[in-house]
Amino acid sequence: MNKNDYLKLLVEDMHSTTVATIGADGHPQTRTIDMMLWDEQGVYFLTAKGKAFYSQLMEQKYIALSATKDKKSVSLRGKVQNIGSEKLDEMFEKNPYMQEIYPGDTRSALKVFRLYEASGEYFDISDPSHVTRDSIIIGQPEAVVIGYFVGGACIGCKLCYSVCPQKCINISTTPVVIDQSRCLHCGRCGSICPKQAIEKRG
Repeated sequence: MNKNDYLKLLVEDMHSTTVATIGADGHPQTRTIDMMLWDEQGVYFLTAKGKAFYSQLMEQKYIALSATKDKKSVSLRGKVQNIGSEKLDEMFEKNPYMQEIYPGDTRSALKVFRLYEASGEYFDISDPSHVTRDSIIIGQPEAVVIGYFVGGACIGCKLCYSVCPQKCINISTTPVVIDQSRCLHCGRCGSICPKQAIEKRG
């Protein structure tokens, strides 16, 4: 799957997401927000100008979101921008329930936001013995490498493989190689390595 596949899954299948910003008290605040459109530029949602969420978006210009369905999840965090009423009609057309929430000209209270520069991941545990993880990139966010990586000090003892829940470490080479698309990030490999050759990044 590629970026567009993940964005389509997020908008058209999962749809309702938990979105986090920082509240007025300095602590994380979450709410449920529907992702209503996607394209090559990003993911689109809306909110009313009178809401605290709107003020936080305008001030912080950054969100984190996550959604899950059928043991599959999409998580993203990145920059948002207010694009006014652009795409508003299209969003109402593709999400007709909005016409009942904001009938007639009351939709003028709404502003559209685009998540346009973000990074995150897709995570699938629908087959528990063979999980799948993949990166999602929208635009050109700062590169962030996350996971466990084996360095040159590895002696090929295979202890890491013996404690790995997913057995996703290739022990046919030295240094051994962790399959990042299946790693749970549990850290058991790093804890048992006698040479401390496994580095946690991110």
